[in-house]
Formats: sequence, C-alpha cells, structure tokens
Amino acid sequence: MTNEEKIQEVLDQIRPALHADGGDVEYLGFDPAEGVVQLRLLGACESCPISMLTLKEGIEKRIRNSVPEVTEVLAV
Repeated sequence: MTNEEKIQEVLDQIRPALHADGGDVEYLGFDPAEGVVQLRLLGACESCPISMLTLKEGIEKRIRNSVPEVTEVLAV
C-alpha cells in the first residue's frame, strides 16, 4: 500500500465524524520530499472556529501514526 493510499484510508476513517458535524475533508496531495500532506476542509469545517485544532490534533496525529513519513498536515 502506498503512502497516499494509507493517507486516504485514514481520511476515510475520519470522514464519518466530520460528516456528522456537517463537514468533510478533501485530499489534495502529499509531497514525499517535505513530508507534507495538503488537505482542504469543506462544509461546516471551513468556518468552524476549532477547525485548526481538529486538523492538528485529530487528523494530523492519526495520519502521522499511520504514515511515519508524514511530518505535517496543512489546510490550504
């Protein structure tokens, strides 16, 4: 399984919780040289005041646990 497939798998596990709050996340890409994953927060997640906390403490931690090559997750 590629790193991108592993990242997508983690996002698929997280999506039900995001959907429950009216949001979603879109995978935009992974830069293996930098270890950076780029995501776009959608729906209610776009304007949520704690979306960066969700991104860093929820999504980033889970992706980094599954894909050690990832160093950071950024919302663009």
